[in-house]
Amino acid sequence: MTSGPGTAVADPERAAPSATANPEHVAELVVTDRVAVAEGIVSLTLADPGGGELPVWTPGAHVDLLLTPELTRQYSLCGSPSDRERWRIGVLLDAGGRGGSQHVHASLQAGSRVQVRGPRNNFPLAAAGRYVFVAGGIGITPLLPMIAEAEATGASWRLHYGGRRRQSMAFVDELLERYGDRVELWPEDERGMLDLAALLGQAQAGVLVYTCGPEGLLQAVERTCAGWPAGSLYVERFVAKPVDDSAAATTFEVVCQRSGITVTVPEDRSILEVVQGAGVAALSSCLEGVCGTCETAVVEGEPDHRDSLLSEDEKAAGDYMMICVSRCHGARLVLDL
Repeated sequence: MTSGPGTAVADPERAAPSATANPEHVAELVVTDRVAVAEGIVSLTLADPGGGELPVWTPGAHVDLLLTPELTRQYSLCGSPSDRERWRIGVLLDAGGRGGSQHVHASLQAGSRVQVRGPRNNFPLAAAGRYVFVAGGIGITPLLPMIAEAEATGASWRLHYGGRRRQSMAFVDELLERYGDRVELWPEDERGMLDLAALLGQAQAGVLVYTCGPEGLLQAVERTCAGWPAGSLYVERFVAKPVDDSAAATTFEVVCQRSGITVTVPEDRSILEVVQGAGVAALSSCLEGVCGTCETAVVEGEPDHRDSLLSEDEKAAGDYMMICVSRCHGARLVLDL
């Protein structure tokens, strides 16, 4: 997944968990290269220590770095999907975060070993003849392989890439060298904020918009694209989207169908916490409802969706839920756990 605080989320459509080779695959990889690519951002290249091939992935995919037993973080793969021997990620140092990027910057050097899970793709690139890519800061990372894919298929595209200043914007030289004037840089100290009204204010049929970056940018893009045809906008988030959480949390029962275990989830604990405490195997990562790792099928009951990943249609269907944040409308849920 993408570097920065938290993880990524695609909206309105996302890939099913099976969209990648094996999102639960865990392997020990070695850092073969570490390069500073901008102020506070390092690029890490990961490879199999024995020289073996890495799992297949597609543009938009992320991997989980299992940094410590308590610390798992997601970073977007930003190299080439055709390179089966190397994965590349970009990691922004977030001094005010929860410790993941600080651990990476302090502890992962060339030669370091790290447990990696995935890849998983919740932010797939849909086929189109034209694309507009909008990146903010480290949000450029998932867009890099998408741009390469659009280029390879002959699609028309433009990238609008904003950041606080040019020195803080990763992979700028690489982008300009490969794509020239189709890359439009918007360093804030030189040009001000991205002019979204000019870039996206006019709806364009047949054009897909892909955006990733800080929450303020994403909300502004969503507002600007409100009049576009349904399904035109794809968004990946690093942190949870603000949601209306005014409804009081209640206690409810969760039946773990496959495990044969029934638990009670109190007001102050998540489903994930409780089922894991009862010995039920449930994968997790972001704990914010943005990465999709804990996605669980709903057998019975009505989920109270509080994630930032599922589309409105998916939430209405109620077939899946993110058990790290979502709860229950009612007294009982039956889950495929």
